[in-house]
Amino acid sequence: MDNNEIAKWRKITIAAIAFVGFITTIKLAIIYYYANFSATPHTSFCSVNEFIDCDSVAKTVESQFFGIPLAYWGMFLYLFIGLLMGSKKLSKFKLFNFLEVFKNPYSYISALGIISFAISMILLCVSLFTIKKLCILCAFTYVLNLAIGLFAMDYSTKFGIVNVFKTSVIDFIDALKIKKYLIAFISVAVCAVGFLTYTSVSNVFCPHVKKIRSLQKFVKLKEKGINPYAVVGNVLGNPSGDVKLHVYSDFRCPICSVYNIIIHKVVQDFDNVLVVHHDYPLDQTCNKYLSKPFHYGSCILARYAYAAEKQGHYWDVSNEFYLTQPQSDYDVWLIAHNKGLNLDKLKADAISKEAYDYVENSIDDAVLNLKLQGTPAVYANDKATLHMGIMSEMDLKEYLKKAGGNLK
Repeated sequence: MDNNEIAKWRKITIAAIAFVGFITTIKLAIIYYYANFSATPHTSFCSVNEFIDCDSVAKTVESQFFGIPLAYWGMFLYLFIGLLMGSKKLSKFKLFNFLEVFKNPYSYISALGIISFAISMILLCVSLFTIKKLCILCAFTYVLNLAIGLFAMDYSTKFGIVNVFKTSVIDFIDALKIKKYLIAFISVAVCAVGFLTYTSVSNVFCPHVKKIRSLQKFVKLKEKGINPYAVVGNVLGNPSGDVKLHVYSDFRCPICSVYNIIIHKVVQDFDNVLVVHHDYPLDQTCNKYLSKPFHYGSCILARYAYAAEKQGHYWDVSNEFYLTQPQSDYDVWLIAHNKGLNLDKLKADAISKEAYDYVENSIDDAVLNLKLQGTPAVYANDKATLHMGIMSEMDLKEYLKKAGGNLK
C-alpha cells in the first residue's frame, strides 16, 4: 500500500472514529438531560447495576467542567476534529479563512486526542475512586480519544509524540504572528473566559451542581456536630403560621440529620410557616411494616423525643439526637441533663404506654395514609404535596413559597 493509500485510509478511520464519538456524546448529552432536567423518571440503557450506572454519574458534580457538561465538551472536541480534517478545503471559503493557520492539521488532531485521553484517565480515576460508579459510554469515548491520537500521529519520525506537540506549538505561534489572527484569538479567549465564568457561577447547564454544593454546606455542619439554626422548645417556626410543614423523619437516618439543619435554616426565613414533626422510625422493634432490620435504635430515640416534648424541650433535644447519634440510654440521659430536663420524668415518659402508642400511631399514619417507605418526607398543608427525599435549601424555599409561605 503506497503513502497516498495509507493517508486515505487514515483519514477515513479518523473521520469514522470522530463521527462515532460525536454520536456517543450526543447520547451522553441526552442521558445528562434526563438525569438533571426531566421531571419524568427515566433510566437509560447503560444504567445496568449499582456500579455501571451512567444516570448516577450524570447527576454528580464531576459530570461538568466550568459549568459545562462533559458531554458538551466531547461534542465540541469531535466537531473541532472534523473541522480540522477539512481545513484545507474549508479555508477557501471566506467564513472559514481562519483555518489556513492549521498548516499541519493531523498534528493538532493527534495532540487533541492524546490530551483528551490523558484527561480521560483522570476522569476514569475520579469515576472509580471518588464516585465509585462507571459510565460505560464515557469509557467508550476514552478509547476513541486514544485511537484518534494514535491514528493521527506521524510515525515517520523517531519521536512521534514529541513532534506532534512541537509542530502544533510552532504552528500556533506562527499564527499569532499574524495581527488579525492575534486579535481574533484574544477576542475569542476573552469571550470564552467570560462565558465559562458565567456558566461556572450560574450553573445554568448544571442545576444539580448548585443543589449538591448547597447540600454539602449542611453536610459539613452535620459532620462538625453543629446546627447554628437550632431552636429551644417545642416550636419551630411561627406557632400561628397558616402554612404547616409536616416532617416525617428517623433519628438514625443520615439524610434526615442533614435535612433537619436545612429545615431549621429555611423555616426561620419565613414568617408564616410552622413545622409539625412526625416520627417514622425505620426500626423493627416498633415498625411492624419492615421486613428486615434497618435503623436500629430509632424507636427508643423517638420515644425519648416524645418524652422531651412533655417537658417543652422537643427541638433542642431532638436536634442533639440528629447531631450526636446517642448509642445508649446513658448518652440520652446526658443530653437531657445538659438541657436541664428532669431525668426521672423523662425516663418514665419514655417507657409509658402513651409514648409507645404515639410512635405506633405515627408509623401507621406514615404507612397507611401516606404510603411512605423511607425518610425523610415532607408535605406542606396538603398531603397531595408530599415530597420524598431531601430538598436543597433553594428547593425547600421554593416549595414553601408555592404552598403560601411568605419570606421575611
